[in-house]
Amino acid sequence: MRDSDRVREPIYLESGAKRVFACSIAWPGWARSAKTEAAALAALAAAAPRYGPIADLAGLGFDREMGQRITVVDRLLGDTTTDFGAPSKALPRDFETQSPEQIARDESLLRAIWTWFDRVLSLAPAELRKGPRGGGRDRDDIARHVLAAESVYARKIGIDTSRSDRVDPSAQSPIRTALLSRLQIRPADLKTPTAGRWPAPYALRRIAWHVVDHGWEIEDRSAPGAQGLGATPHSVASPLLASSESEV
Repeated sequence: MRDSDRVREPIYLESGAKRVFACSIAWPGWARSAKTEAAALAALAAAAPRYGPIADLAGLGFDREMGQRITVVDRLLGDTTTDFGAPSKALPRDFETQSPEQIARDESLLRAIWTWFDRVLSLAPAELRKGPRGGGRDRDDIARHVLAAESVYARKIGIDTSRSDRVDPSAQSPIRTALLSRLQIRPADLKTPTAGRWPAPYALRRIAWHVVDHGWEIEDRSAPGAQGLGATPHSVASPLLASSESEV
């Protein structure tokens, strides 16, 4: 089959003054950024094979060559958050009603992303390779950062996390359960949208992007010759790595 005859994969661009995000609409977490549109699109295409194992965990078919068939269907004007390094804008379609089947698919992908991230943590060395200037968090610090961010994101969709420890893995299970429950409530189901709240589809993509982005960072900054995802995990004692798949 010719590439031109195959289904194109819809993506959107979010462009700030200094950074552009290219993001999949159907596959939360498959998103990359760069300084220009062309570079962001190239980065997204190159990341398609890396996203495949996540879709596999969700039991969904994902063509590793999908990056060669992306098509831009929407463009958003970014802001300072975009330039800082995070996708910041919701799509118009994020405020539309989605089917129960789509919501269930989204949930399965988010669960798969959490499971995949836990596996990445278990396979990574505690000390990660530093950047050219000696910077960058190590494994456990990245894990704490991801947990803390999920508590912040939870508040953006109306979840009270004031009684939860933002970096305590034992407290993260109820936060993730609440996230999954709240993400099932779509804007069209609410009579009066609350100002400042994120629509559920955007929240899902933001959460997924953050976890995947840091998971890929850990993989990239693991020591040369580090074990792959099919290898035996490193022996670790950190409680941050103790969350089971049932928790996500």
